[in-house]
Amino acid sequence: MLPGFGPSGQRRLATAHVLVIGAGGLGSPVLQYLAAAGVGTIGIVDFDTVDLSNLQRQVIHRTASIGEPKTVSAARAIAELNPLVSVVEHAVRLDAGNAVQIFSGYDLVIDGSDNFATRYLANDAAAILGKPYVWGSVFRFDGQVTVFWESAPDGRSLDYRDLHPVPPAPGEVLSCDEAGVLGAVCASIGSMMATEAIKLITGIGEPLLGRIQVLDALAGGWREVSLSRREGRMPVTELIDYELFCGVGTAAAPADRDRSAEELSAEELVGRGVCGRGPVALGGHSTGSAVEVAGLIDVREPFEHELVHIDGARLVPLAQLLEDPTALGAGPFVVYCKTGIRSQRAAEALRAAGADAVSLRGGIRAWLDLTDPGGPRY
Repeated sequence: MLPGFGPSGQRRLATAHVLVIGAGGLGSPVLQYLAAAGVGTIGIVDFDTVDLSNLQRQVIHRTASIGEPKTVSAARAIAELNPLVSVVEHAVRLDAGNAVQIFSGYDLVIDGSDNFATRYLANDAAAILGKPYVWGSVFRFDGQVTVFWESAPDGRSLDYRDLHPVPPAPGEVLSCDEAGVLGAVCASIGSMMATEAIKLITGIGEPLLGRIQVLDALAGGWREVSLSRREGRMPVTELIDYELFCGVGTAAAPADRDRSAEELSAEELVGRGVCGRGPVALGGHSTGSAVEVAGLIDVREPFEHELVHIDGARLVPLAQLLEDPTALGAGPFVVYCKTGIRSQRAAEALRAAGADAVSLRGGIRAWLDLTDPGGPRY
């Protein structure tokens, strides 16, 4: 009954093949609205399993799905909503070796991933195949959504590098898992992403080509930012090593680099007698000594430290540490964050300033897995 849509629009949806990257905070509303709209074939790329901490924003999953592959949980939810939809599960980590093959079976790609390496990879694979690429991003109370399409008509070719020519340094931008996100913001951005996909499939309306919609949920407002092709940008012709490109983990290090002198394992930290933890989850009380452990530095944000920390750690947020690494002295230091990414950067800055510093491999998560495997997480 919608003007300009009609039976032909519904038939286009029924014959469409749409790939959704990530069955998480953004992928959840996207998958639900595409299935409800009657998209005939929906592919889901996700190698992760459902965790309790996901449920405040990843609304396609349920408590009973905890520990289950996200593709399985999402496929079941779609079948319950619309059994006429064919779901293809790609329970794999998307990489340069499989992206083009997976993408080639779909008409358009929707990216709900939460890291820069996957975004650049998805953009490039879609660009090589000439497929529209719907992109969204969320962070705390904000969100963005737009459409990239290297083969767009009327000379409106755009891709992700027109927005982000180069990736940020590792640890410079927190992930949603580290920074937090209001679940309803995922719903707002995800529904816009699904809307853009439906518009592209059916040919109705004006897609967000060259326009980025930006949501400030706290202010309750949207604003539009124009985007044009970056001067001198060449079309993508091949995929690259995106872990290396984004400097993720050890990919940016030389193959023969010995990181043993730069990292400390959770087992080694416990071997030094550090085994108490501070408040966890929604409060509580410290279970260990309040005496500061010499050289143990927490480079997370204050709210993260309040949720859970290793007793005796000194809180020095990464941004503060990077302003003047010499202020802490010569060490020795053991630096930790949530997963080990920010702490690597902090330890490198301290070493460059002449200090003796190592990063806790795997962050406080690895330490909690060792010292309190059944306890709360964040």
